[in-house]
Amino acid sequence: MRTQARVVVIGGGVVGVSTLYHLAAKGWTDVVLVERKELTSGSTWHAAGLLPLFNMSYSVGQIHKYSVAFYQRLQEETGQDVGFRQVSNIRLAQTRDRMDEYRQYAGVAATIGVEVDFITPEQVKDIWPLCNIEGLIGAIQHPADGYIQPADLTQALAKGARARGGEINRNVTVTGITQNPNGEWVVQTDKGDITCEHVVSCTGNFARATGRMVGLDVPVIPVEHQFIVTEPHPEIVARRKQGLPEMGVLRDSDNAWYMREENGGLLLGPYEKGAPCCYADDPHPDTEWELFQGDLERLEPHIEGAIFRVPAFGEVGVKEVYNGAIAYTPDGSPIIGPAWGLRNFWLNEGHSFGITAAGGAGWQLAEWIVEGEPTIDMLGVDPRRFGDYATKGYLRRKNEEAYANVFTIHYPDEERVAARPLRTAPCYERMRDLGAVFGQKFGWERPNWFAPPGTPAEDDWSFRRSQWFEAVGREARNVAENVGLLDMTAFAKARVSGPGAEAFLDRLVANKLPKKIGRVGLCHALIPRGGVHSEFTIQREGSDQFYLVSAGALQRLDHDWLWRHMPNDGSVHFQNLTGAMGVLVLAGPNARTLLERVSEADFSNAAFPWLSGQDIVIGMAPVKALRVNFVGELGWELHHPIEYQNHIFDVLMAAGGDLGIKPFGIRAMDSLRLEKSYRMVGTEMSIEYAAYESGLDRFIHPDKGDFIGREALLRWRDAGFANRFVTLQVHDVTDADALGNNPITDGNTVVGRATGGNYGFRVGHSLALAMVRPEVAGEGTELFMDILGTRHRVTVIPESPYDPDNLRLRGL
Repeated sequence: MRTQARVVVIGGGVVGVSTLYHLAAKGWTDVVLVERKELTSGSTWHAAGLLPLFNMSYSVGQIHKYSVAFYQRLQEETGQDVGFRQVSNIRLAQTRDRMDEYRQYAGVAATIGVEVDFITPEQVKDIWPLCNIEGLIGAIQHPADGYIQPADLTQALAKGARARGGEINRNVTVTGITQNPNGEWVVQTDKGDITCEHVVSCTGNFARATGRMVGLDVPVIPVEHQFIVTEPHPEIVARRKQGLPEMGVLRDSDNAWYMREENGGLLLGPYEKGAPCCYADDPHPDTEWELFQGDLERLEPHIEGAIFRVPAFGEVGVKEVYNGAIAYTPDGSPIIGPAWGLRNFWLNEGHSFGITAAGGAGWQLAEWIVEGEPTIDMLGVDPRRFGDYATKGYLRRKNEEAYANVFTIHYPDEERVAARPLRTAPCYERMRDLGAVFGQKFGWERPNWFAPPGTPAEDDWSFRRSQWFEAVGREARNVAENVGLLDMTAFAKARVSGPGAEAFLDRLVANKLPKKIGRVGLCHALIPRGGVHSEFTIQREGSDQFYLVSAGALQRLDHDWLWRHMPNDGSVHFQNLTGAMGVLVLAGPNARTLLERVSEADFSNAAFPWLSGQDIVIGMAPVKALRVNFVGELGWELHHPIEYQNHIFDVLMAAGGDLGIKPFGIRAMDSLRLEKSYRMVGTEMSIEYAAYESGLDRFIHPDKGDFIGREALLRWRDAGFANRFVTLQVHDVTDADALGNNPITDGNTVVGRATGGNYGFRVGHSLALAMVRPEVAGEGTELFMDILGTRHRVTVIPESPYDPDNLRLRGL
């Protein structure tokens, strides 16, 4: 075993071996894998081997797409059979909402190049003759889908990795991991130490134990998953003898199970409610090839549903019941990327669909390690999307919930209830008493919308306009006509200070920093390739002190990015203020009048101009007031020590009654921001798009001097862009607006995708923001967009269809 390596991969399941393979394929031959037992002896060996391309996540969808194509290439490369059977995959639907989910997914698939076909119940019967089609209204089929043999796949990956110079060491247990002062890692094992530059944790059920070795609380706990294998069925055996094609993978989404042929019989995998977490306190050190006792009673509703849908399933005996651990995260997606607060320590964990994701996860992690950044937007799987609120107690509840909801309809406005409320702003109860219907972001409770008095404060999820549509419209119109109050305490907030603070931030962001004390600027931190990583609102508080605000959902990601680029000479200090500071947004034409009633400060344009901030007093409470907002009206963000929030809230509500003050929520804010063409990180701004492609020209100053991404961005511009940000008016909409990831065509060819959409209550029509090819981005260009299977005409319109000259925002 080597004692020196560039990378040490810990874990010999399919995910770890794929990571090793892809690192070696990138030309890093001094890479080592250590596995405590035999390859595949964790969760890989008992996996059902399915390869579902279906995923509503843009990031995960691309990872799955790569895997399915790569596994076929791998077999050709290594000459080793991976057991891939391209038998297709059929997902059944019994309700309109389920079909809406499939139509929304089909849009995602079209934008990333995955083939998906809609088929009738009769076509289902032709492909799956043993299926009872009673009650079905349709289905979708992935022709490229199928299943694979996990152990054979892993051995093929191992063969390919070794052929490229990778080293695999079995029966080697990691006992500790330390980092030397020079940044090198030392992986301590029972067979000796390995010194390396990078460590990748791919340890599956041992993820939390591995994390503790380096001080990480990894947000992964496995859940028990059962599947049943039956004895052979005469009809399936007869089909085989006749040379008929395998019927493929059948998924009854509305009854939460999958089924496929297995050695002349059937394999049924239910996702039941009540499946418990396991290994929350780590597996036993000697664990190998472990299964739990089967619990068929827990599966009875699914077994009954399977017998109804496929009567043949009830005509044969049970051959085996497998009950094994599958790693889960709170949202069901894996964690792939850098660990927070550590340099060159990487996570490839939490794979609930590990066989499908292993190829793509290894591919992108190798790109990230070798090239310094991934090639696709990985926000949906980045480990830093969770914060320190994701404790073991939280994970138990959320991971069991994620498992139970694998097959539930994933609505765009879905809000799951487990482990809530957890993080609440002081005004939570006040908002609740005013009818708030809450959502959760990064553990924080935030009002999504407000139910009218006398109506239940309950959500109504849909892919179409829900019961909250009119309520949100009233909130948006009140902001435009009177004044609204929004709780944005979940914002990520920090202070950066010290003698090196200005130079550090100036190199970090593409915009010029505010020069005068009190002034505010919108600044973007780019990756070295020129895409957008983070967006910060920055206020200069002093000559060497700055206040930074960014998206609440990206707190750990943004703050980790700051930490990674800070000089280590002590010249820059970082203070996380997120939990210490609350934020209330006051916006609307009456905002100034209201503030003048509750504060002695001068809020006139001359004394308090747009994009500036001042320390003021509201009632008796100290407040940092910033004249910025995300809704395009006259307004202020009121940042304050969190213990004063209820006092500020009460003072504003009491003084604003005759001015029409009412609370509003995140869904109204989203409608308002689309009318201003305001971009968001992860949708209109991404590492996949050059900052110029996202239309950020006025925030980029290449003449100011060097900043991260500057040279690559200019080269990208010289080479020409593939995308351009546009605002679209969507025509002939009746009950469904664009949701994002909607394909845009010129009639035949896909020329772009919507990044977001909503109804604009101030402008009175449906809108979408999109990235399209530059040649179709001109104002007045007419294109087509798919919304839930219906083709709508769309027109490219000027940016900021509401108040394009910002007269209301500037209070003019």
